[in-house]
Amino acid sequence: MSSVEPGPGAGAEVRVECPRCPAPVAEVGDGTWSCPEHGVIEPLWRPLTPSYESFAGHLRRVGAFPTYLPWPLGPGWTVSDFAAVGPTDGPASATLTCVSGASQLDGPVDVMVISEEPGTGFGARVAGLTGNGEAERLDPGLEIGDGPPPVRVRVDQHPVGLWSVSISSSPGDWDRSVVAGEAGGRWLWLVLRPASAILLLRDDWILRDVSATGPQLVALPFGGAPPAW
Repeated sequence: MSSVEPGPGAGAEVRVECPRCPAPVAEVGDGTWSCPEHGVIEPLWRPLTPSYESFAGHLRRVGAFPTYLPWPLGPGWTVSDFAAVGPTDGPASATLTCVSGASQLDGPVDVMVISEEPGTGFGARVAGLTGNGEAERLDPGLEIGDGPPPVRVRVDQHPVGLWSVSISSSPGDWDRSVVAGEAGGRWLWLVLRPASAILLLRDDWILRDVSATGPQLVALPFGGAPPAW
């Protein structure tokens, strides 16, 4: 079972995981965490229940590290999950948000947005690129930057190109689409489930860094079942 720690300053509980695999982790020292597969790690902090309180704690934890959300959220869409990678006291190295809703063609849809420092390996885990018997991937592959990007989004009004990331060698069903690129010197991943939801990105999607949004976050709807990753 994952360890449980109080969210910093918010009173909300979070579970602590490895950013690169779902193996249980253990605290082996003062603020030091270890995974049986990857040794000493920077822990992944994920709330037990997504809520305004736990999201406020998440933003305090990550500080100036960007937390991106599609903006504005469409009617009926909610923030169903979020997470951060980083030491107990120190700068974050990755963040994730998930928004969940529905489209007429796809039914229920999850859109996960990950920003991470190179070499973190969290985006690869969410994308389903780990555990396939090959050398572990920590970053997107050589597809990034090969030819014109098939997807473009706007990150705080700046255009960002995203390239398709192949998950053909990943275990399990091909139940998602994955695109990735670079924003602000960090990897930016979008993971969409089901795979057909990639067509939603034909619209001019805007991702907003909400780390300094403030009172507007009160209006964010939270809820829904967090996706498996």
